[in-house]
Amino acid sequence: MKNKKIGLIGILAIGLVTSCKMQQAGDLVKQNFDFASEQLTYALQEIESAKANDDRDSLSKAEKPLVSPRTLDENGKLKLVVSRDWTSGFFPGELWYMYEYTKDPKWEEQARAFTANLEVQKYTKSTHDLGFMMYCSFGNGLRLTNDESYKPILLEAANSLISRYKPNARIIRSWDHNRDKWQCPVIIDNMMNLELLFWATKESGDSTYYNIAVNHANTTIKNHFREDYGTYHVVDYDTITGEVLNRHTHQGYAHESTWARGEAWALYGYTMCYRETKDNTYLDQAHHIADFIFSHPNLPLDLIPYWDFNAPEIPNEPRDVSAAAIIASALYELSTFGGEKAAQYKEQADTIVHNLTLQYRATLNEDGGFLLLHSTGSKPSKSEVDVPLVYADYYFLEALLRKKKNE
Repeated sequence: MKNKKIGLIGILAIGLVTSCKMQQAGDLVKQNFDFASEQLTYALQEIESAKANDDRDSLSKAEKPLVSPRTLDENGKLKLVVSRDWTSGFFPGELWYMYEYTKDPKWEEQARAFTANLEVQKYTKSTHDLGFMMYCSFGNGLRLTNDESYKPILLEAANSLISRYKPNARIIRSWDHNRDKWQCPVIIDNMMNLELLFWATKESGDSTYYNIAVNHANTTIKNHFREDYGTYHVVDYDTITGEVLNRHTHQGYAHESTWARGEAWALYGYTMCYRETKDNTYLDQAHHIADFIFSHPNLPLDLIPYWDFNAPEIPNEPRDVSAAAIIASALYELSTFGGEKAAQYKEQADTIVHNLTLQYRATLNEDGGFLLLHSTGSKPSKSEVDVPLVYADYYFLEALLRKKKNE
């Protein structure tokens, strides 16, 4: 994988963006999708090779087949995951985005194949990540093809998700692990899974899903944000009283720091909640979160954030390209809702996308077939630091599609 001097090029990228903006937006979108078409074709070959080299025993292969790419391991080898992994839905989603842009049936065929691998997860009640897993895959497939067979799968997934709802605390439980540390942990990431519930109410006419989504969003506003609209990663609840027991981090630098991807999830989540409810509380929250991000003194000039806004060795800290891609996609949508900062949001999203294209993109037919480099999964755990991550690629393609629609 290429080793880039991000600190220096981040400054140079600002100047390059000016010339890049001379291109029409469609040119940049086309250039990236042309690149993605070749790179994802290469990725499909790499996936088959990785499956062929799976050295697990035959029973493990049969019971838990590898289905989707997630990242590169410490040796630069492609890492595939089973369908139960929280990232399993992003690669099928990328393929659906390729089909959306190109209308090429080969991408629909691949998208359907990778999506089908996840159907078994519709019954899974041990995770909050069903939105990521099922809505990014089956949800995009339904949106683009109106395949009626996808609807009951998504509704079953929504039922599994709401089984984790705690009515006294008015939240959906996130994790079941670390029970010695937390009674009922809720992570800011969970905002992203609410879109599945909003869809379920529209499809079924049952307001239960909608009400649970709104309750979770409102409780998260109340308890996950500091006065400056920075976010806590993990809030632990007493499920009987609804009381907050503690506010922690798990993937950020410290309990009182702001983990960059968590802030990105918050921006995207409340922008989506406004779209689905038209409740100005959520729109205001999204504006406040955007203000936090773009007024923060530790945000680099190229707008690609460090992995934590308060990481102690800035500027010598890893970036998180996945956070940047999520932010850009959210901003494109947020800009469509009007207001005095609409043009600014679009400009900021454009800058992020241009800089990702110019300085953070992978090498064609290398890097495991991923599109973007320099994401950070969990630096405290020394896991997935400065690597490509599948969800960075997913939200990058989504941002490009939204950019095209917004021009």
